Amino acid sequence: MNRAYRVRLAFNLEQHQMKPVIALVGRPNVGKSTLFNRLTRSRDALVAHLPGLTRDRHYGEGRMGGERPYLVVDTGGFEPVAKDGILHEMARQTRQAVEEADVVVFIVDGRNGLAPQDKSIADYLRKTGRPLFLVVNKAEGMKYTAVASDFYELGLGDPRAISAAHGDGVVEMINDALDIAYADQPEETEEEKAQHGIKIAIVGRPNVGKSTLVNTLIGEERVIAFDMPGTTRDSIYVDFERQGRKYTLIDTAGLRRRGKVFEAIEKFSVVKTLQSIADANVVILLLDAQQDISEQDAHIAGFVVEQGRALVVGVNKWDGLDSHVRERTKADLTRKLKFLDFAKFHYVSALEKTGIGALMKSVDEAYAAAMVKLPTPKLTRALIDAVEFQQPRRRGPVRPKLRYAHQGGQNPPIIVVHGNALDAVTDTYKRYLEGRFRETFGLAGTPLRIEFRSSRNPYADKE
Repeated sequence: MNRAYRVRLAFNLEQHQMKPVIALVGRPNVGKSTLFNRLTRSRDALVAHLPGLTRDRHYGEGRMGGERPYLVVDTGGFEPVAKDGILHEMARQTRQAVEEADVVVFIVDGRNGLAPQDKSIADYLRKTGRPLFLVVNKAEGMKYTAVASDFYELGLGDPRAISAAHGDGVVEMINDALDIAYADQPEETEEEKAQHGIKIAIVGRPNVGKSTLVNTLIGEERVIAFDMPGTTRDSIYVDFERQGRKYTLIDTAGLRRRGKVFEAIEKFSVVKTLQSIADANVVILLLDAQQDISEQDAHIAGFVVEQGRALVVGVNKWDGLDSHVRERTKADLTRKLKFLDFAKFHYVSALEKTGIGALMKSVDEAYAAAMVKLPTPKLTRALIDAVEFQQPRRRGPVRPKLRYAHQGGQNPPIIVVHGNALDAVTDTYKRYLEGRFRETFGLAGTPLRIEFRSSRNPYADKE
């Protein structure tokens, strides 16, 4: 591998940035979960509660704080001095969350005042050197001086009074935290993004063969990489070319040094997986054909769909199965992952390098579908044809009138349908329209969003 390639790779490592991580830390019952739900704006905001990996850490997509994306980690109650048992395990999980975080929000209870555990936690957090916000929760209806006075002795600066339950002070707090998390992190220009080619994240639970696929794609020579200090937000990005097309591989398998090169190994990090999915153009979800689909696989797949990312599913270790097991495995995949019916499934062997060409062809097709530009006249024609073939049902005396459509976004494609009484459109009819649009425009491999807006066609009077 020549020196010019190494220099270009080093530049790329400095350019890419991933979503920052905000960790919520504190002793039990101070309101961490309430703040988590407030920041994610949903009591169903868990996107990764994976058995055996994140037993006491919940991960969610931050939805409060403007346009800047971030991840929130809700930890279990923290007892830093616990030596064994469940409290020890919770402490270990919390330390891991702090290590992953760009900013730590240390939450204390304004009603009950300063507790000995708060002092122990403060001592630990001070030593980590992580950017830190001391937040006094449950402060509604209380004067700031009364709330904050107890907590100055923690030596962590001015406490911030909030009410996670009512939202008081939360927006200001998270915006200040994001100011720190995003400090000195320049945004890539569109020209810089284009230079990297298609960004691919290979995700999956441990030991499904992610590292083998990484090494197969980047070649036997492997890739010269560089140590990246800091948190998990600093990630390894590897540029490579295949059949004349540029790609950037977002490392989620982990890289370890072997002599002067780094070799991919199996390593699973929830934060890194969620960050890489959000940052990718196309996600390859890798499954193990020799193991049942797990809850963890479904959680990862669900986050891909929630993020609207183009998706290709690779079923690895296919070469080791007989025909009977293959048919049974395909049936199981169809049943358990039916919400991924928009994605193409490929049955591959990363080790034997079989099926990789077809897999990458689907990556290209999924990217093209995600970035497609759909002219308004063609969308409207497709909508009219769909309605003529099957009209929406009446809801009482009202039948929805679907009049015209335009594109509202890319990656994923968003189709905005205008008309009257669109609140009466059923989910079944929405799925019907999605299928018609997919068939008409060849939108395989990407989620498709359809939005309904009751409005008047501004061109109606000109027809």
